[in-house]
Amino acid sequence: MLSAEHAADRMILEEPYYEVLGNEREVFTAAYRNQLPVLLKGPTGCGKTRFVHHMAWYLKRPLVTVACHDDLTAADLIGRYLVKGGQTEWLDGPLAQAVRMGAICYLDEVVEARKDTSVVIHPLCDDRRLLPIDKLGELLQVPPEFCLVVSYNPGYQSVLKDLKQSTRQRFVALEFDYPQPDLERRIVETEGHVGPEMAARLVKFGAHTRNLKGAGLEEGASTRLLVNAAKLIGSGVAPGVACASAVAHALTDDAELLQTVHELASAVF
Repeated sequence: MLSAEHAADRMILEEPYYEVLGNEREVFTAAYRNQLPVLLKGPTGCGKTRFVHHMAWYLKRPLVTVACHDDLTAADLIGRYLVKGGQTEWLDGPLAQAVRMGAICYLDEVVEARKDTSVVIHPLCDDRRLLPIDKLGELLQVPPEFCLVVSYNPGYQSVLKDLKQSTRQRFVALEFDYPQPDLERRIVETEGHVGPEMAARLVKFGAHTRNLKGAGLEEGASTRLLVNAAKLIGSGVAPGVACASAVAHALTDDAELLQTVHELASAVF
């Protein structure tokens, strides 16, 4: 069993800055209290991860985050035996740790993980509320405080990497998108430490890049990228240079698209 000190290390003590977009906090809280897993879907950089941090603070629960990738397996999530000092010891993976401490476990971009991860996710997400650890012959009963949260970006996924219906129908889903201009301006102003006029221009520039989605760009500038540009500007970098470094080159390597984004920045600034 993990110690109370270990769980305390995962607590978020200070409120993360987060602007509520709608009823997402109310729905998440109700799902948590009813022991229902939560699926967050939306474009990159729109605030999904920040929202999870905010809810962990709001609900006063430890948070365990896993950035999913192509090589992530079920064993990586559950745990494995390791040889240490000539002895074989079991080491819990992040999912098993989260279950034992009754934490919120956040699997970011879950569709990037290998398909065998669904074997351990499914029994966590229905009435069983179990985590099988086959190598230990252990069947963990999930405590009521535990909550599984997963996210993915539908705009990036191919058919091969989409969530199966057998998985997604186990979750309460919350859809995220980029904030409305006034709210996004406030976020960029607050997080990027720039004035309201500069924040408004950055939001306008971001909206222009999003209009290029489907015309060469896979995604336009996220709120996160606009905040990054604002931070550079606040540190004395010229707006055009900040937009090129923090936004344009983060979005594409295509020379023609880069030129287009540079022209958009020049028109705004």
